[in-house]
Amino acid sequence: MLTHTLRQLQRDALVTRTAYPEVPPRVEYALTDLGATLLDAVTGLIDWAGTHHDEIQDNRVRFDEAGGARG
Repeated sequence: MLTHTLRQLQRDALVTRTAYPEVPPRVEYALTDLGATLLDAVTGLIDWAGTHHDEIQDNRVRFDEAGGARG
């Protein structure tokens, strides 16, 4: 799954991939200028998730205790 995601990001020109002819093989990925434009949005999402982590966890517990999506 990681390989598929990285290939999609490369295809979208959000990352570059550099393969080095070494043993063992080494590959590096880097954000492109376009990919770097996503940093503020991703950072905002991470901050939001951190702020609401406890609330989300509590909601998951209540959902699971109530039987989840059964029914």
